[in-house]
Amino acid sequence: MVLNKALAAWGTPAFQAVFKAEVQALGAEALPLQAGLAHSSQVVGDKITIMVLDATETPTQLQVRTGIFYAGVIVGSCCADDPSPLCEQPEYCELRIEIEKSGAGATVTLVG
Repeated sequence: MVLNKALAAWGTPAFQAVFKAEVQALGAEALPLQAGLAHSSQVVGDKITIMVLDATETPTQLQVRTGIFYAGVIVGSCCADDPSPLCEQPEYCELRIEIEKSGAGATVTLVG
């Protein structure tokens, strides 16, 4: 994962908006959301909302703590002839995204 635009926007008023848009464009599949599920068993859809909780700089990287809102479902809880629809459950987790200053390579870690 490479976050060139977020790195270029660091230190400007646009950083949060640029960071959110770039991570959003990666999609839910690029993030460890499945491991962050608390109320369901499977991440559904690609609709995520990103909130920047904290952003700091070290000599070699940017460290951004984010809150991610997304949806999950409980898979396999319905019988084959059960007409009730799957109900999405709201989910939330926190991720730490570290962006290397040389090359803009990013790593993502689930923190809560």
